[in-house]
Amino acid sequence: MAINFREIGHKTGWVEVICGVMFSGKSEELIRRIKRATIAKQKVQVFKPDIDNRYDPLFVNSHSGIKVQALSIKQDAKILDYIDPDTNVVAIDEIQFFSQDIIQDIEKIAGMGIRVILAGLDLDFKGQPFGIMPQILCIAEYVDKLHAICVKCTSPATRTQRLINDQPARYEDPIILVGASESYEPRCRDCHIILVKEMQLA
Repeated sequence: MAINFREIGHKTGWVEVICGVMFSGKSEELIRRIKRATIAKQKVQVFKPDIDNRYDPLFVNSHSGIKVQALSIKQDAKILDYIDPDTNVVAIDEIQFFSQDIIQDIEKIAGMGIRVILAGLDLDFKGQPFGIMPQILCIAEYVDKLHAICVKCTSPATRTQRLINDQPARYEDPIILVGASESYEPRCRDCHIILVKEMQLA
Protein backbone atom coordinates (compact mmCIF):
# COMPACT_ATOMS: atom_id res chain seq x y z
CA MET A 1 0.00 0.00 0.00
CA ALA A 2 1.37 3.42 -1.00
CA ILE A 3 2.04 5.91 1.79
CA ASN A 4 0.65 9.40 1.37
CA PHE A 5 3.20 11.49 3.28
CA ARG A 6 1.01 14.59 2.98
CA GLU A 7 -1.65 12.88 5.12
CA ILE A 8 0.83 12.21 7.92
CA GLY A 9 2.00 15.80 8.15
CA HIS A 10 5.03 15.94 5.87
CA LYS A 11 5.73 18.97 3.71
CA THR A 12 6.47 17.89 0.17
CA GLY A 13 10.10 17.76 -0.92
CA TRP A 14 11.51 17.99 -4.42
CA VAL A 15 14.18 16.63 -6.76
CA GLU A 16 16.79 18.79 -8.45
CA VAL A 17 19.32 17.50 -10.98
CA ILE A 18 22.70 18.87 -12.01
CA CYS A 19 23.71 17.19 -15.26
CA GLY A 20 26.10 17.66 -18.14
CA VAL A 21 29.42 16.67 -19.61
CA MET A 22 32.56 15.76 -17.66
CA PHE A 23 34.58 18.77 -16.46
CA SER A 24 31.50 21.02 -16.54
CA GLY A 25 31.49 21.51 -12.75
CA LYS A 26 28.66 19.16 -11.73
CA SER A 27 30.28 17.92 -8.52
CA GLU A 28 31.47 21.42 -7.71
CA GLU A 29 27.91 22.75 -8.01
CA LEU A 30 26.61 19.83 -5.92
CA ILE A 31 29.15 20.66 -3.20
CA ARG A 32 28.19 24.35 -3.33
CA ARG A 33 24.53 23.49 -2.70
CA ILE A 34 25.48 21.10 0.10
CA LYS A 35 27.55 23.78 1.82
CA ARG A 36 24.76 26.35 1.53
CA ALA A 37 22.31 23.92 3.15
CA THR A 38 24.83 23.15 5.91
CA ILE A 39 25.30 26.87 6.63
CA ALA A 40 21.51 27.09 7.01
CA LYS A 41 21.82 24.41 9.74
CA GLN A 42 20.06 21.79 7.66
CA LYS A 43 21.07 18.17 8.09
CA VAL A 44 22.56 16.91 4.81
CA GLN A 45 23.37 13.30 3.93
CA VAL A 46 25.71 12.81 0.98
CA PHE A 47 26.12 9.62 -1.04
CA LYS A 48 28.23 8.39 -3.93
CA PRO A 49 28.56 5.01 -5.73
CA ASP A 50 31.45 2.85 -4.58
CA ILE A 51 32.49 2.41 -8.23
CA ASP A 52 33.73 6.02 -8.19
CA ASN A 53 37.19 5.48 -6.70
CA ARG A 54 39.10 8.16 -8.65
CA TYR A 55 39.99 10.24 -5.61
CA ASP A 56 38.99 9.60 -1.98
CA PRO A 57 36.26 6.98 -1.37
CA LEU A 58 35.06 8.93 1.69
CA PHE A 59 34.43 12.18 -0.17
CA VAL A 60 32.66 13.65 -3.17
CA ASN A 61 35.51 15.36 -5.02
CA SER A 62 35.46 17.91 -7.80
CA HIS A 63 38.15 18.04 -10.48
CA SER A 64 39.15 21.43 -9.06
CA GLY A 65 40.00 19.85 -5.70
CA ILE A 66 37.10 20.85 -3.44
CA LYS A 67 35.39 18.04 -1.58
CA VAL A 68 32.73 17.11 0.95
CA GLN A 69 32.40 13.97 3.08
CA ALA A 70 30.12 11.26 1.67
CA LEU A 71 29.00 7.69 2.25
CA SER A 72 30.11 5.34 -0.51
CA ILE A 73 27.41 2.74 -1.29
CA LYS A 74 26.84 -0.05 -3.79
CA GLN A 75 25.01 0.77 -7.02
CA ASP A 76 22.13 -1.56 -6.16
CA ALA A 77 21.85 -0.38 -2.53
CA LYS A 78 18.44 0.60 -1.16
CA ILE A 79 19.26 4.20 -0.31
CA LEU A 80 16.03 4.65 1.63
CA ASP A 81 17.52 2.44 4.36
CA TYR A 82 20.32 4.98 4.95
CA ILE A 83 18.13 8.05 5.46
CA ASP A 84 17.96 9.45 9.02
CA PRO A 85 14.59 10.73 10.33
CA ASP A 86 15.88 14.29 10.87
CA THR A 87 17.51 14.69 7.45
CA ASN A 88 16.57 17.79 5.43
CA VAL A 89 18.69 17.28 2.30
CA VAL A 90 19.92 14.18 0.47
CA ALA A 91 22.68 14.67 -2.11
CA ILE A 92 23.88 11.96 -4.50
CA ASP A 93 26.82 12.30 -6.87
CA GLU A 94 27.36 10.23 -10.04
CA ILE A 95 23.70 9.21 -10.02
CA GLN A 96 24.02 7.66 -13.51
CA PHE A 97 25.90 4.68 -12.05
CA PHE A 98 23.04 3.54 -9.80
CA SER A 99 20.49 0.86 -10.67
CA GLN A 100 16.90 1.44 -11.73
CA ASP A 101 15.71 0.68 -8.18
CA ILE A 102 17.02 3.97 -6.83
CA ILE A 103 14.37 5.92 -8.76
CA GLN A 104 11.57 4.61 -6.55
CA ASP A 105 13.60 5.43 -3.43
CA ILE A 106 14.25 8.97 -4.67
CA GLU A 107 10.52 9.49 -5.20
CA LYS A 108 9.81 8.25 -1.67
CA ILE A 109 12.51 10.43 -0.12
CA ALA A 110 11.13 13.54 -1.84
CA GLY A 111 7.66 12.51 -0.66
CA MET A 112 8.97 12.58 2.91
CA GLY A 113 9.54 16.32 2.58
CA ILE A 114 13.25 16.03 1.83
CA ARG A 115 15.14 18.04 -0.79
CA VAL A 116 16.99 15.64 -3.10
CA ILE A 117 19.98 16.92 -5.10
CA LEU A 118 21.37 14.63 -7.80
CA ALA A 119 24.42 15.12 -10.02
CA GLY A 120 25.51 13.02 -12.96
CA LEU A 121 26.38 12.59 -16.61
CA ASP A 122 23.36 12.84 -18.89
CA LEU A 123 25.18 11.24 -21.85
CA ASP A 124 27.67 8.37 -22.03
CA PHE A 125 30.88 8.46 -24.09
CA LYS A 126 28.86 7.49 -27.19
CA GLY A 127 26.67 10.56 -26.82
CA GLN A 128 23.66 8.45 -25.80
CA PRO A 129 21.48 8.78 -22.64
CA PHE A 130 23.40 7.36 -19.69
CA GLY A 131 21.68 4.61 -17.68
CA ILE A 132 18.81 5.88 -15.53
CA MET A 133 19.37 9.55 -16.37
CA PRO A 134 16.35 9.89 -18.71
CA GLN A 135 13.98 8.82 -15.91
CA ILE A 136 15.83 10.96 -13.35
CA LEU A 137 15.45 14.04 -15.54
CA CYS A 138 11.75 13.33 -16.03
CA ILE A 139 10.87 13.06 -12.34
CA ALA A 140 12.88 16.14 -11.29
CA GLU A 141 11.25 19.46 -10.44
CA TYR A 142 14.43 21.36 -11.35
CA VAL A 143 17.14 20.54 -13.91
CA ASP A 144 20.38 22.44 -14.56
CA LYS A 145 22.47 21.34 -17.55
CA LEU A 146 26.08 22.49 -17.34
CA HIS A 147 28.58 22.76 -20.19
CA ALA A 148 32.35 22.63 -20.37
CA ILE A 149 34.58 24.10 -23.09
CA CYS A 150 35.53 21.92 -26.04
CA VAL A 151 39.27 21.24 -25.90
CA LYS A 152 39.45 21.21 -29.71
CA CYS A 153 37.55 24.33 -30.80
CA THR A 154 36.45 26.11 -27.55
CA SER A 155 32.73 25.80 -28.41
CA PRO A 156 30.34 24.76 -25.60
CA ALA A 157 31.09 21.11 -24.83
CA THR A 158 28.08 18.81 -24.51
CA ARG A 159 29.81 15.47 -25.10
CA THR A 160 32.42 13.44 -23.22
CA GLN A 161 35.22 12.16 -25.43
CA ARG A 162 36.72 8.89 -24.23
CA LEU A 163 40.35 8.33 -25.18
CA ILE A 164 42.20 5.01 -25.24
CA ASN A 165 45.95 5.50 -25.71
CA ASP A 166 45.15 9.05 -26.89
CA GLN A 167 42.81 7.71 -29.58
CA PRO A 168 38.97 7.95 -29.68
CA ALA A 169 37.21 4.98 -28.11
CA ARG A 170 35.26 2.49 -30.19
CA TYR A 171 31.48 2.26 -30.16
CA GLU A 172 31.57 -1.33 -28.88
CA ASP A 173 33.73 -0.47 -25.85
CA PRO A 174 32.15 -0.87 -22.37
CA ILE A 175 29.94 2.00 -21.24
CA ILE A 176 31.55 2.31 -17.80
CA LEU A 177 35.23 3.14 -17.50
CA VAL A 178 35.95 5.22 -14.42
CA GLY A 179 38.61 7.83 -15.08
CA ALA A 180 39.41 11.53 -15.30
CA SER A 181 41.57 13.68 -17.58
CA GLU A 182 43.74 10.72 -18.59
CA SER A 183 40.72 8.99 -20.18
CA TYR A 184 38.22 11.73 -20.98
CA GLU A 185 37.96 15.26 -22.30
CA PRO A 186 35.04 17.59 -23.03
CA ARG A 187 34.09 18.17 -26.65
CA CYS A 188 31.34 19.81 -28.67
CA ARG A 189 29.00 17.92 -30.96
CA ASP A 190 31.20 18.47 -34.03
CA CYS A 191 34.50 17.50 -32.39
CA HIS A 192 33.14 14.40 -30.62
CA ILE A 193 34.41 11.21 -32.29
CA ILE A 194 33.37 7.58 -31.84
CA LEU A 195 35.10 4.91 -33.92
CA VAL A 196 32.66 2.46 -35.48
CA LYS A 197 33.71 -1.01 -36.55
CA GLU A 198 33.59 -1.37 -40.33
CA MET A 199 31.10 -3.88 -41.68
CA GLN A 200 32.71 -7.02 -43.09
CA LEU A 201 31.51 -7.76 -46.61
CA ALA A 202 30.83 -11.38 -47.51
